Amino acid sequence: MIALIGLITLTLVAVAAIATVMATNLFVASMWFGIFSLLMASNFFILDAADVALTEAAVGAGVSTVLFMGALALTGEKEAIRSRVSWFPMAVLGVLALALFVATFQQPMLGDPMAPVHQHVAPWYLEQTPKLINIPNVVTAILASFRGYDTLGEVIVIFTAGIGVLSVLSFKPKGRQSVSSEALAAKVRGVQHHSILRVVGKLVIPLLMLFALVVQFHGKYTPGGGFSAGALFAAAVMLYGILEGADRSAKAMPEKVMLRLAVFGATLYTSVGLVCMLLGGAFLDYNVLWPDPVVGQYFGILLVEFGVGLTVTTVLVMVFNAFANRPTY
Repeated sequence: MIALIGLITLTLVAVAAIATVMATNLFVASMWFGIFSLLMASNFFILDAADVALTEAAVGAGVSTVLFMGALALTGEKEAIRSRVSWFPMAVLGVLALALFVATFQQPMLGDPMAPVHQHVAPWYLEQTPKLINIPNVVTAILASFRGYDTLGEVIVIFTAGIGVLSVLSFKPKGRQSVSSEALAAKVRGVQHHSILRVVGKLVIPLLMLFALVVQFHGKYTPGGGFSAGALFAAAVMLYGILEGADRSAKAMPEKVMLRLAVFGATLYTSVGLVCMLLGGAFLDYNVLWPDPVVGQYFGILLVEFGVGLTVTTVLVMVFNAFANRPTY
């Protein structure tokens, strides 16, 4: 039964992908892309990857769709139609699709206990997590503790990527006059004329915020964590920007404040590791944070996950505000 449901969702994923590519209306294409992300999240959930499903739903269907909506406010509604068809990219894509299709027959069956992934390090994580960390969500234990170095690197990458995007979007060509702030505000003003969207959106925003808090601080026990929670927080802020206008979102979340919070989030993660070293342990060895090593693991994971969520939220909000409020020349 699960295999049948998975086959149906994968078929719908293919349909959504084709519809996204074939749509000439950019708004319709963005909506199809959001549907594609939700279907992928459903497929991840069927595969028992609840944490990945939650992140895909928040980032793919939430943040990405909102960013597309912000981009559409500054672009045309229709895609420019090309009269010439490029066959070489289509041939390369066909060969790649065929190779992936053939490779699927070499993969183990879904749920096979003898699959290589179940015979490597996964059994050790499942056996040792209750003893060493004592939290039900093994995924959070792996990402925040056992593989804390990797997660720290991901946080630094997100922070660096945000700085890079802001640097590009803040570039102003010389000799060109930009539009006034009043004209830009009128251009990126949200969807005030859509009463239903505004009412429904304002009801959704507090629910998103509340759910993000649950995901952030309950991620040790249920699927979630800093990355998913940060994406949900950012999606709520972006939704506010679309409903009320990107200029108001930028005023509510000033770039200087967001940048400082992003630095604080990344610094908090690093500082936890340094404190562990000062207390006589290794970098990001949370055992030394408390006389009881298990309690130390709990507080260490709580702090670093908060740093992750803060960095992800502020970077995504800064990118949205800078992108949606970028003046045209």
